[in-house]
Amino acid sequence: MNIYLSTTAIFLTVAIANLVAKYIKVIPKTYINLLLGIIIACVPMMNSMIMQFDSESFMVFIIAPLLFLDGQKTRSIMVRQKFKDILGTAILLALISAVISLFTVTSVFSLTLPLALILISISTPTDATALDTVREGRKLPGRTEAVLKMESLFNDASGIILLQAAVLWYKTGHLSYTKNIYDFLLSAVGGAVLGMIIAFIIMIIRQKIMRTRWNVNYSNIVIYFLTPIIIYLISEKLELSGIIAVVSAGLIFNGEVRRTRFSTPRFQNFFNTASDFIADLLNSSVFVILGLAISRIFIEHKSALTDNLDWLYLGIILYVLSLIIRYVYAKFIARNSQIEAVTFSLGGVHGAVTLALAFSLVSQGFSGKIFDLILLVETVVIILSMIVPTIAFKFILDPVLDEDDIELKAKQIRRDMVRVGIAYVESLEISPAVKESVIFDLNDQIQQTTIKDFLSQWRGINNKRYIFTGFQAVEERQILMSAFEEERNFLYDQLDGMALEEAQHIYTVYSEVLVSESMAVENKA
Repeated sequence: MNIYLSTTAIFLTVAIANLVAKYIKVIPKTYINLLLGIIIACVPMMNSMIMQFDSESFMVFIIAPLLFLDGQKTRSIMVRQKFKDILGTAILLALISAVISLFTVTSVFSLTLPLALILISISTPTDATALDTVREGRKLPGRTEAVLKMESLFNDASGIILLQAAVLWYKTGHLSYTKNIYDFLLSAVGGAVLGMIIAFIIMIIRQKIMRTRWNVNYSNIVIYFLTPIIIYLISEKLELSGIIAVVSAGLIFNGEVRRTRFSTPRFQNFFNTASDFIADLLNSSVFVILGLAISRIFIEHKSALTDNLDWLYLGIILYVLSLIIRYVYAKFIARNSQIEAVTFSLGGVHGAVTLALAFSLVSQGFSGKIFDLILLVETVVIILSMIVPTIAFKFILDPVLDEDDIELKAKQIRRDMVRVGIAYVESLEISPAVKESVIFDLNDQIQQTTIKDFLSQWRGINNKRYIFTGFQAVEERQILMSAFEEERNFLYDQLDGMALEEAQHIYTVYSEVLVSESMAVENKA
């Protein structure tokens, strides 16, 4: 029962955070999720409602679907174009960082080499979701943005393999370079191949079903969203990289989505909406869970906090070393410009995967002061990697288009559009009840209906005043469709001569009108 209570509490927190973010726009939404997670952990009654962090479940049911959806949004041609950068960041940069950090940390602190490598490997994976948070409202250089995204999709596997090697070294006292390289290649390449094969088979089966009379769209979408979970579990069972497998699977489905947009348009529209909803829900949940976990770490490990401050110094040094190594790599090895090197360095943001890797050590038998040290160090790395770029990007990056300004323009264009539709309806000689109902629906597009108006319409539905049959039903549908056509024509006129980027808010409104018109045509209510 606790798992249901935990899930409900987390999703409710996400909903509240999204509402708060609507009114506190100076703070990114994900930071509000993070803050609410921290607050929940600090309130004993609320904290007791949510289960302890389970790294395995977290990777299977949250990280795997998220990376799958991220992969599905990425064109496979981009992966081919950036393949050299992927190898550089996911393998070369990870190894350079591991070697330099390993000997630097052990020379400053009294740590064994295996324990130092454990700390370094856990902080290897970067997080695209966390990056979107720290750069919100700021425009990254195009090349840097693409490389950072590719890095975050593929370097999780590097961190996992490094961690496995470090744990084995810690337990046995031996480090086999040949075996570790072989394991990495087998895990990464095998995971990629397995993910693509399973995804391709599932895609063909789904496409075959869609072209037969046995097609059931909702069964199809259930299969789609279960795909990353199935692929991840199979890959991990075969000791291959589940992370690489789900990302590769997502790349396969990118082409499918682009080539089946119009075969089942209603289903595709629902699918796009469902994908966006699930991705946003999981992204927000990640930060609520991250806030919970970070707060619990500090609360539950108070004694380790006060014994000494090695955990703090270690976390700071690991993060600073990471910044320096990433900058040198981008500037002198990848030959990036100064601003690209700086933003690449700062863009190595860590998040929930880092924390999941740290907690995965529980199953490896880690506990006591060693485990406390690892958790605290990685928590410092995560916090610094989010706070430092959030501040720095405000000074070194240009702002993107003002979202408030875009929203204001969209609201204004929507109001003008609705006025055109209402003016058209008011010019018609039709039944007063039909006219009142249609004008209410048009005003509802801009939320210009009061609770009093709503209750009046609601009572009208219940006493059949606004339930039309026969000619009136046909009349209402035709007038709604004609009004929407007038609105679309108005929007089309506004697009004349506008650049695509400037006109994006108009396209957004246009798509809403098309959805509204499809609902009027269907008229299931």
